[in-house]
Amino acid sequence: MQVVLLERVEKLGQMGDVVKVKDGFARNFLLPRKKALRATKANIEQFESQRAQLEARNLELKKEAEQVHAKVNGQAFIVLRQAGETGILYGSVSTRDIADAMTNGGFSTARNQVVLDKPIKTIGLHDIRIVLHPEVSATISINVARTEEEAQRQAAGEDLTQRREDADEEAQEAAEFFESEELAPLDEEEAPAGEEEADKA
Repeated sequence: MQVVLLERVEKLGQMGDVVKVKDGFARNFLLPRKKALRATKANIEQFESQRAQLEARNLELKKEAEQVHAKVNGQAFIVLRQAGETGILYGSVSTRDIADAMTNGGFSTARNQVVLDKPIKTIGLHDIRIVLHPEVSATISINVARTEEEAQRQAAGEDLTQRREDADEEAQEAAEFFESEELAPLDEEEAPAGEEEADKA
C-alpha cells in the first residue's frame, strides 16, 4: 500500500513523503495513529492544502519535545523487582513498567514512547530510548533492583550480578583446590609406616 506520511516515521521517511509499506503495517499502525494517509489523489491534495499547518504544528511539538529532552535525558529511574540469587528476574520489565516509573518520577510518558530492543530480565542498569517526538528521542537509565538499598549500590557503580558470579568462581576454585590436594602424591614424611619398613628391608 502507498501512503503519504503526515510526520517523520523512523526508517520510513519525512513528512510529505509518499512511501510503499506493507498493508498490515499501514492498517494496524500508520493509519489508526494518524501518522499517514492512503496515497490517493484526494488525500495527497488534502495533505498539500494543510501542509503549512501540519509543519507549523510539528515544529511546535518538536520544540516542546526538546524542552522535555533537556530535563529527562540522562535521568535514572528505579524499578523494584523480585529476582533470584544470580540476578535473573522472575518475569521481565515491560514498557508499561518503565512508563509508570517515569510518570512516578514526574515525567508523563506513554508506554508506546518507550523503545525496548529486548526484554529486561536481569537486575542492573539498563539504557532505554524514549521517543519524545518523531525527530527527538532521549536516553534514560532504568535501575532494576530487588531493594532500594541495592538500587543505590548499583547507582554507585557496584555490579551485584558480577559479585555473585565472582563468589561462584571462588567456590569453584576452592573445590578444585581441595580435589587436587586429595589426588596429589604423598610426601615421604606422609607415607604409611609399613612402606618405610619395606624400604629399610
